[in-house]
Amino acid sequence: MRIQVRRTGGFAGIERRSEVETSGRPDAQEWQALAEQALAAGQGTPPPGVPDGFAYEITVDGRTVYAADPMLTDGQRELISRVLKEGA
Repeated sequence: MRIQVRRTGGFAGIERRSEVETSGRPDAQEWQALAEQALAAGQGTPPPGVPDGFAYEITVDGRTVYAADPMLTDGQRELISRVLKEGA
């Protein structure tokens, strides 16, 4: 499973992208569960955000959803954090 996150916005407006390939990882099932939660709670179009907040594009194996601060679910927040931290 390939999970990609694109973060835009924020005070400085700097875009950040990262991705993680979960195939062969010992924690692949954990990643898959987080990805499924994030996709289920995401929106088909970018939601309105707040001034200086972050907006996110989450793509899992070609399926893309959108989310924005401060309306992230716990699952979305965890997935985004992990991908941006561990991704390339």
